[in-house]
Amino acid sequence: MTATAKQFDAIIIGAGQAGPSLAGRLAQAGRKVAIVERKLFGGTCVNTGCTPTKTLIASAYVAQKARTASAYGIKVGDPVQADMKAVKARKDSIITTSRNNLESWLRNMENCAVFTGHARFESPTEIRVGEDLLTAPQIFLNVGGRASIPNMPGVKDVPFLTNTTILDMDTLPAHLAVVGGSYVGIEFAQAFRRFGSEVTIIEMGPRLAKHEDEDVSAAIKTILEKEGINIRLNAECIELHSAPGGVAVHVNCDEDSAPTIATHVLLAVGRIPNTSDLGLEKAGVAVDKRGYIEVDDQLRTNVPGIWAMGDCNGKGAFTHTAYNDFEIVVANLLENDPRRVSDRITTYGLFMDPPLGRVGLTESEVRQSGKPALIGTRPMTRVNRAVEKGESDGFMKILVDAENKQILGASILGVGGDESIHCITDIMYARAPYTTIQRAVHIHPTVAELIPTVLGDLKPLS
Repeated sequence: MTATAKQFDAIIIGAGQAGPSLAGRLAQAGRKVAIVERKLFGGTCVNTGCTPTKTLIASAYVAQKARTASAYGIKVGDPVQADMKAVKARKDSIITTSRNNLESWLRNMENCAVFTGHARFESPTEIRVGEDLLTAPQIFLNVGGRASIPNMPGVKDVPFLTNTTILDMDTLPAHLAVVGGSYVGIEFAQAFRRFGSEVTIIEMGPRLAKHEDEDVSAAIKTILEKEGINIRLNAECIELHSAPGGVAVHVNCDEDSAPTIATHVLLAVGRIPNTSDLGLEKAGVAVDKRGYIEVDDQLRTNVPGIWAMGDCNGKGAFTHTAYNDFEIVVANLLENDPRRVSDRITTYGLFMDPPLGRVGLTESEVRQSGKPALIGTRPMTRVNRAVEKGESDGFMKILVDAENKQILGASILGVGGDESIHCITDIMYARAPYTTIQRAVHIHPTVAELIPTVLGDLKPLS
């Protein structure tokens, strides 16, 4: 070990969702901690993910409400216009406040030293950050991920946007082509359509949000098309070319092979982990073929004393799973509580409007499992709260194990779906039968009050 190395009990690389909270708990326990951040404190969620996108979506929601105000008996100016400079300024203000608060908390934390710069392994216990060499018996990786740039023809020859660079725009695209019809692409597509852009989603697969059930995908498509978004499915052989005033996206579609001519192109085709430039080979840390760090059920890598949390371990690509990774690590290290990743129930949201709340298995997965199951559904047109708000698109769907009466999974696509799904999530974690929530008395009028109603009308899954 180099004589000039600065010694710590723990080194945390990355100040995303798991890293700072872990630093706080370790420091509180009396451990001497170093946390390294190469760029922006707060990670993806604060800077390029949840916070900025949901801030934009909130602005877009207001624009849409203003545009449809007459349906509620309210008169507003016509046409409704988005001031993109003001929209961006609001978003930037919220991001900056969150980021600065986090950095200030870390820099003023007792027993915690903050280093800024790119961290790389020099050995399983040594990290180089610029001129500083840090050493510790425990190292925690929380380095996140970034947008994947597909190797499609023309991608190096034309300008394009990612989920990060589109956030820097303070002008409105005349026509935004979104390559990728999954969660990120759908959220941006709807937001910019509501701001006033013409929008086209180009998806290689046969449907949007391919990980969802077909009825959910179809409902999402209907909602987006109703707002005037163009959707091109089965778009194989996508190529990008320069065109007057923008970019031409050439596709080979079943129905229409004419190119989409857009002023701007957003590539939203997935994410990759930030693991290629950490010097993991010097520490002997194993990664899979996609670059994700391999971890066990308690988030330990193959090298003793090194853990990986958050997006870089491939165990979940969400803020809530990253934070749960922190909770699992702390429970095992400090609390003698053997928590595991495999205890986690899959849950997430698609924050279009109306939002999709998802937990557990899809209907397709239940069918594939061969479990005898029950299913209950209800359209949002039969949910008073949704009708009263004038937001009755979507439906609820709940699947139950016919033998033990435990809930297997649910999809709530509709107003409040991202919040009401937690009623089901909590019952699933409690491993309680569905009758527990079926007999609960919920507040009227709400969306969640219809969950017991759906559970009272279950039928065999044919």
